[in-house]
Amino acid sequence: MPLVWVTGNAGVGRSAVCALLKSRGELAVDADRFGWQTSRAEVEALAARAHGELAFFCGSTENDEDLRDLFDLVVCLVVDDDTLRDRLLTRTSNSFGKHPEELAAALEANEGAESACRRLGATIVVDGRLPLPDVADAILAAAGRLVP
Repeated sequence: MPLVWVTGNAGVGRSAVCALLKSRGELAVDADRFGWQTSRAEVEALAARAHGELAFFCGSTENDEDLRDLFDLVVCLVVDDDTLRDRLLTRTSNSFGKHPEELAAALEANEGAESACRRLGATIVVDGRLPLPDVADAILAAAGRLVP
């Protein structure tokens, strides 16, 4: 089974979908725990823990391109600017985006988010505005997992 990278900009729902996948019994790791960069060793450790089964790495890092070859599938979550602004300003799990300069940078990055994901090899784009269970179902379906 594949190692799946669920990526996208801050505020698209990567951490929330990671938590939901975990609650469904999937092996999923939230990349936020690694900070701005993730080492190859950390992703390789996830793959080793999976023992050939499906595993999810949910997040974005500054060194995306250094890690791309480790994944079998890249899924990109996207949202519109209004949704992104609302999520960043109202979330309580992370302070990123609350400062005006961070919010402006996040909105600017959102303009080219899908293109950036496709450059990383994303072939599946999921609308992060969908209800969270639907987002998780779309990711599982893309990975070939039968959804109950």
